[in-house]
Amino acid sequence: MSLWTSLEPASATVDPGGSTTVRLRLRNTGDVVDEYRFEPVGDIAPWTTVEPQTLRLYPGTTGTVDLTFAPPRTPDATAGPNPYAIRITPTEHPEAVTVPEGNLTITPFTEVRAELVPPTVKGRFRGRPKLAVDNLGNTKVTASVGGSDNGDQLSYDIHPSNIQIEPGRAAFVKTTLKPRQIIWFGSKEERPYTLAVQRSGVTPLDVEGTYVQRGFLPRWLATFLGILMALAITFVMLWIAYKPKVNSAATEKLQEAGVSTVPPSPSASPPPPPSAAVTTPPPPVQTPAAGGGGGGGGDAGGGSEEKEPKPQVKTAATAVQRLAAQDPGGRHICYRAFVTGTGWTDAVCDGETAGTVGKNKPIRALNVAVSGTKGTGSAAFVHFPGSTDGKGHYNGEPWSFAPDGIDNYFGDSKKGSPNLLGFTINVDDGGGPVCQTTHVRNEGWHGMGCDKPGEGEGFIFGGTLNNDLWLEAVKFTV
Repeated sequence: MSLWTSLEPASATVDPGGSTTVRLRLRNTGDVVDEYRFEPVGDIAPWTTVEPQTLRLYPGTTGTVDLTFAPPRTPDATAGPNPYAIRITPTEHPEAVTVPEGNLTITPFTEVRAELVPPTVKGRFRGRPKLAVDNLGNTKVTASVGGSDNGDQLSYDIHPSNIQIEPGRAAFVKTTLKPRQIIWFGSKEERPYTLAVQRSGVTPLDVEGTYVQRGFLPRWLATFLGILMALAITFVMLWIAYKPKVNSAATEKLQEAGVSTVPPSPSASPPPPPSAAVTTPPPPVQTPAAGGGGGGGGDAGGGSEEKEPKPQVKTAATAVQRLAAQDPGGRHICYRAFVTGTGWTDAVCDGETAGTVGKNKPIRALNVAVSGTKGTGSAAFVHFPGSTDGKGHYNGEPWSFAPDGIDNYFGDSKKGSPNLLGFTINVDDGGGPVCQTTHVRNEGWHGMGCDKPGEGEGFIFGGTLNNDLWLEAVKFTV
């Protein structure tokens, strides 16, 4: 070996979003002039800068190279020790490669963001908002969720009340709000409330929402029923007060004339029955026979022509129903993407690619359908023009849910709708995991991620939080 190297220091520490420098010393121990090329390798190579990238040394001389590490303040910068290495290739002897190794410790940081989906819910007896909690730090977050409001007007059923979120992941908390008093009559009332995300030793993160409680019966109906009841009572009272008395005037006159009212004996001949008036029934109304002449419908002349049926739209549900018929006991997922400038793609299934790769065409909406998983739910994370932190946001639409064999849509295919940056998807509890991988502009394919039903979250986030990027293609499996 014709090269001696030394890292000073061999171990270093850096904060995400900051930088640190390590000096690499090397000496040409050979007997010829040589030029050395430097290349960082390992997981943190994208954040490593080498200056200079080449160094020419005479025999017996020593040179130095600065290695600058600048990990971003994102979940990708994993907290803790991260090994790194520098590949040194001599020009004169390229086969004699040297790879000195060191260790870079990235300090942990936490950043949590929470958002109500939707921020305002309406109902007479309950409301069901969802709280989306995103872990934007590089360490696992453990937190509890609680609810409160002024006047203790609502009760809260929160599931799960304790969450653990891995870096770069999101958790969704289902909340059921119930008013303590029902509004039987009258207009709706707004009841502000707060959901707090509490972490140990940290000020709670409060997220404010509004529950609009509607009256059981509208005010106009209560007024109408009151007036109707008053009129009914008035009518009954008047009927009782002025009820007419019916007397038999004929009996009184007979008694005055001394005529007996005793009925005749059985031997007397009964009077003949009154003659019944004969009523002639009206002639039957004649109706034209079905299919007869005189302007009749059906196949008669002048009838309307039969319209040609419209072709059936082949959605994700159409595709997954066909697979379910071929494999009744199997698990399948089919999907298609709405691509800007192209429209809806053909539906694909079980790990195939929906969308485009490398054409810079963003996805604005997705259509998903499943079989054998008891249904699926999803929410869209989209571009936010008013962003102040460089990140998008959930589009404010409630979670969309669909059972097996039914289309589930998330995102928006309307003209001018925002690009889809990411999404959150799950399958029904007990239905098994759903896995996803996404192709993001300028970043390529992301790693495969799966949800964990029955282990607290049961959801998986795919895509990016970056407001300047967007989805180009997706793959799903169940």
